[in-house]
Amino acid sequence: MSKKVYGIDLGTTYSCIAYMDEHNKAVVLRNSNGNLTTPSVVFFEDEGDTTNIVVGEAAKESGKLYPNDVVSFIKRQMGTDYEFFNKEEKYRAEEISALILRKLVKDAEDNVGEEVKDVVITVPAYFGINEREATKRAGEIAGLNVIDIINEPTAAAVAYGISRDTTKRVLVYDLGGGTFDVTLIEITPNSIEVVVTGGDHNLGGKNWDDAIINYLVDQYHEQTGNTDDILEDPETAKDLEVSAENAKKTLSDRKKAPIRFVHGTESVRVELTREKFEEITEILNDRTVELTKLMLEDAKKKGEGKDSFDEIILVGGSTRMPQIEARIIQEFGVQPIKFDPDEAVAKGATIYGMEKSVRDWVQSKKEEVGGTDTPLTVEQEEQITQEAEQLFRISSSTVKQIAETKIINVSSKSFGIVARVEENGESVDRVVNLIFKNDALPKEHTSRFGTVEPNQEDVLIQIMENEFSDELLKEYDANKLGEATLLLPSGLSEGSPIDITFTLNENGRLDVKGVEVTNNGEINTTIETTSVISEEQVVEAKEKSKALVVM
Repeated sequence: MSKKVYGIDLGTTYSCIAYMDEHNKAVVLRNSNGNLTTPSVVFFEDEGDTTNIVVGEAAKESGKLYPNDVVSFIKRQMGTDYEFFNKEEKYRAEEISALILRKLVKDAEDNVGEEVKDVVITVPAYFGINEREATKRAGEIAGLNVIDIINEPTAAAVAYGISRDTTKRVLVYDLGGGTFDVTLIEITPNSIEVVVTGGDHNLGGKNWDDAIINYLVDQYHEQTGNTDDILEDPETAKDLEVSAENAKKTLSDRKKAPIRFVHGTESVRVELTREKFEEITEILNDRTVELTKLMLEDAKKKGEGKDSFDEIILVGGSTRMPQIEARIIQEFGVQPIKFDPDEAVAKGATIYGMEKSVRDWVQSKKEEVGGTDTPLTVEQEEQITQEAEQLFRISSSTVKQIAETKIINVSSKSFGIVARVEENGESVDRVVNLIFKNDALPKEHTSRFGTVEPNQEDVLIQIMENEFSDELLKEYDANKLGEATLLLPSGLSEGSPIDITFTLNENGRLDVKGVEVTNNGEINTTIETTSVISEEQVVEAKEKSKALVVM
């Protein structure tokens, strides 16, 4: 029997988990409350000598009374040095995300009656190396086998284009609770190819909530005459956060949303209209359109007509706001398709996981039967197809289509090193990009540099990540991912060649190789930074997580 691969949409505000049912249909599993999505909120409940870990709706509600013991929007901290302290115990972002994953998995296991182990977790297309690695580590801390990390728009395209019987180019507009991705994807019968991607991982439904909160604060000042910063009160801030989200959802269906909140002894009532809501959030909607147009400009650079598209599909719960659809029609003259906003990404992830299992099994079987170089006979091909048909309970035609299908992603960032270059007659340090944003993956590139002085003892290779497509840029325009030192033999002259090779794989993992050409000295490194929990810390975090009961 084939192993099941579950798809997890680990969202900023809500998360969900899906699997392939007995009919090979992607299905999102309900949580213990009977809901398809679970709030990505963790409450550290104090029970004296012990701490209960509450995840989901109950945790969200607890934030009103215990705001300092509740963690929300942790996805925005992935790949950073963020730490949350509870009872003198500190938790990294990966550890808190692992608690959310454990809740999703626990509810899924209760639902299907079997262990959940193999998963595909989705991330925003705009996530860089640190964020992707942090997400993978979160899965490991949760005790899961993370077989792949894939982009959310790609997962949505997999779900949307599951039949793949025609060729079309789709613009995926993915506005979630905390992130915005916009991606142009070519879907053919045998491939799903990302053309370009763009977005902002700090733009999402939460920003619309924050705009409402700021409006409510202004209304408080106006109605009471009190100029205090009421957001400094954690309980008031949490109350406004919940009220703002509820009002936003109400205004997706109705023209008005009544809001009442209390700060201290003063009660404030506000009637927020959809018109006012759209006015105070217009700048956010403008930003999504601006990013979409920038993405299409990048597509145009790849060739004539590459910026054209046949359809726009809306993914992510925040696309339910009427202003989103209206603005897209206004700007692009296309009626967008609302495609399973809350569930598409998780469904696409489990479909991707199933198809990856089929491809890997077929490839392994082919190598077992004929080796890596020997072509198989028609009879051998058919035998493998029939075995796969029985093992995965899918038709032979589906086996053949999956085995031939390629999924091609692009780099969401540019990557380079710091090197000495000549600029306007001066020697200056600049970031030299080797791999560029929207390069098709996998990508490998080698550039030759030189030592800057005679008898140089070593070379410091500083690996930089940035969002620009320029070959050269200043250091402050890039983020340092890590560094490695290449020791040099004595006696090298100035300008002795140093080859630097960057290899970025399909999952966004970067390997760097530095070679001193004269004597063939070499250093290889996979980038790890202090912004991501280390492998040693993962082992410790696993043990700490096991001791916590997730409810």
